Amino acid sequence: MTVLEGILLFFLIVCAVSVSINRNLLASIIIFMSFSLIMSVLWLTLEAPDLAITEAAVGAGVTSLLFFATLKKIHAIKAEDDEPAAEEPAAPAAPAAEEVHDET
Repeated sequence: MTVLEGILLFFLIVCAVSVSINRNLLASIIIFMSFSLIMSVLWLTLEAPDLAITEAAVGAGVTSLLFFATLKKIHAIKAEDDEPAAEEPAAPAAPAAEEVHDET
């Protein structure tokens, strides 16, 4: 095993553990994408380019897009249009106009 393969295996373990521990769904999907990309590089070092292309396309590409679409569908990711506008402080109310009676 080369040094590069050892480093990649270490990062695979780190990604697997952090996906399991992380409570944020969006962050978990991004970590899963990095896991797939690291795995595809590892397949390249093992001289299996067909598996590397498949892992990159399916693991990091299509699966992640489906996960993002699911999070959007269950409203775990809010679109920019969905965010409520920041409320501006109300202008102070104008004092009631007092009637001026001219007694002339």
